[in-house]
Amino acid sequence: MSRVINDYRIRKIESIGKMTQMTQEEIIGNTKTVLQGLEALRVEHLTLMSSLSEVRTVTTDRDKCDLVQRNIENIDLGLGEAQMILALSAHLQNVEAEKQKLRTQIRRLCQENAWLRDELANNQQKLQVSEQMVAQLEEQKKHLEFMESVKQYDENQETEEAMEKSRRDPVVELFPEENEEERNDSDTTSVQSGGDLNYSHMSNVTGYEIPVRLRTLHNLVIQYASQGRYEVAVPLCKQALEDLEKTSGRDHPDVATMLNILALVYRDQSKYKEAASLLNDALEVRQKTLGENHPAVAATLNNLAVLYGKRGKYAEAEPLCKRALEIREKVLGKDHADVAKQLNNLALLCQNQGKYDEVELYYQRALKIYEARLGPDDLNVAKTKNNLASCYLKQGKYHEADALYKQVLTRAHEREFGPVDEQNKVIWQIAEEREENKERNREQTPFGEHGAWMRAAKVNSPTVTTTLKNLAALYRRQGKYEAAETLEDCVLRCKQDAMEAMKGQKNPPYPLRAGKREKNPPASLNGNM
Repeated sequence: MSRVINDYRIRKIESIGKMTQMTQEEIIGNTKTVLQGLEALRVEHLTLMSSLSEVRTVTTDRDKCDLVQRNIENIDLGLGEAQMILALSAHLQNVEAEKQKLRTQIRRLCQENAWLRDELANNQQKLQVSEQMVAQLEEQKKHLEFMESVKQYDENQETEEAMEKSRRDPVVELFPEENEEERNDSDTTSVQSGGDLNYSHMSNVTGYEIPVRLRTLHNLVIQYASQGRYEVAVPLCKQALEDLEKTSGRDHPDVATMLNILALVYRDQSKYKEAASLLNDALEVRQKTLGENHPAVAATLNNLAVLYGKRGKYAEAEPLCKRALEIREKVLGKDHADVAKQLNNLALLCQNQGKYDEVELYYQRALKIYEARLGPDDLNVAKTKNNLASCYLKQGKYHEADALYKQVLTRAHEREFGPVDEQNKVIWQIAEEREENKERNREQTPFGEHGAWMRAAKVNSPTVTTTLKNLAALYRRQGKYEAAETLEDCVLRCKQDAMEAMKGQKNPPYPLRAGKREKNPPASLNGNM
């Protein structure tokens, strides 16, 4: 028995020495083997103990019983340790499983954290973009509120609606000087002042003179159309046309003149198809009766080009406008003021087609003609500079546009208030000073100390008012909002002063019908007869 115990102890010691180099699985397997051996050994000791207890008569047998009892106790201790090791192994396995779960959760949380950081970065970018858009919309809102307040002081709502339409429809922008151009055409003694050709000069050059009755009829039709009384103007024109065809025949210059007048009435009603048909008929008659290079032919070509421009047919209008320019250059000379007007129309047609190089050349040539023939203070010089600046503005040439706008305002200032100096500054200089000092100006009272400029930008000087609006728009594009608001405030005060001044004027000489507002006489009808 002692030998068995010794062999067991030796094997246990050897196994313990090997356990330091074994894995967890090997240790658990060996522990289970040892546990089984100890169980078997314990059973043997219990059997031996029972046999010894039966024959326990001498002292030696008692010693053996005591020894077997101690061995059984050691075996029980070993069994307990083995069971503890197995329990500890199971606990460690559970701990390891929990650790793996926690590692998996950590990886998942890290991934979610990275995703949330990406989402946060994207939301921050969107927030910045939204803040920028909000700032831009606030500025646009201020501008729209300003424009809305301007409308309140505009006496002629029809004119204001046309201005609003010009922002949406390039057709109106196409011929900003159309009214003046049309009522100053070449084949007629213009019923307004400043026609394309002086009437007596026209008759001397061309040998054709428009009858007085047609000029009177033209004025009457203009008056009816300006009041919106087309139900009177159209039958009047048709009756006159029918009478002329009966007395003079279809191929007569007077018939062509009447066709032009009726076409302008239709165009004023936006009946472009009927107007185009009449103008083509008038062009055919004038070319047949007066010749292809007659100023009256140029007038009809110009009217037809304007009509095509209103319909958005810029490519078709351009050759007509160029042909009218050739005729006027040939008859009037290349440096005539009416040639400059035709150059303006041609430039606007090209501008709507994006031909900015040609636009600049036409405007610059027109500007030289106006300055040479009419002087630097003529209204047409300022208008042409405005048009050229608008061309620069559409191309993003802000520096060139800024310079032209400032030239117009500076010239107007010098005419009204004398030379510019530190005590007599132009409005744009004041606006830019307020822009530079806008942080200090926020605590000051609103702009209003330069009321004299309101007289320079009065209603009967629309070029100055338009230049103020255009320069304000340019300032807004450049982010100079304080300067823009200064100019816009000036325009608003002009409207208010004009409204108050017009309250004291007399009623119009012609009564208006109910529901009609009188347009600027003549608004769009006064074309080239």
